[in-house]
Amino acid sequence: MCINILLGKPLPIYGDGKNIRDWLYVEDHCSAIDVVLHKAPPGETYNIGGQTELSNLDIVEQLCDLMSELTSLENLALSPRQLIRFVKDRPGHDRRYAMDISKIKHDLGWTPVHDFTTGLAQTVTWYLSHRDWWEPLLSKEYETYYQDLYGSR
Repeated sequence: MCINILLGKPLPIYGDGKNIRDWLYVEDHCSAIDVVLHKAPPGETYNIGGQTELSNLDIVEQLCDLMSELTSLENLALSPRQLIRFVKDRPGHDRRYAMDISKIKHDLGWTPVHDFTTGLAQTVTWYLSHRDWWEPLLSKEYETYYQDLYGSR
């Protein structure tokens, strides 16, 4: 979504955008995996979550606002929120994914340390600062894959 905003491309959201997910900052996810690897008994399983349930549409709208705030987007014909496009939902797409992280909290003492707003801002800042990482990924093969998946460019 960050890349699409920077390029002025549509922001595809499945269905009505009201699918809810438990959002987690990548560093928290990595720290949870590290704790499980080093502290958990072999064979145990743990849910890892950020304790932040938001809809896909809420996330994309916040992302649009952050991108507008943190970068110059004067070259775009539309504001980031105007780039939002609802696309056909996937068959059997779950309406909500929820994580109960009480076991990892209790057994291993892990909880996320980044709040959602700060983590999202750090993610946007990373994309803005690392064009050299993501620009080479925009190959013709990727464009074809993207078109096949979302039906828009």
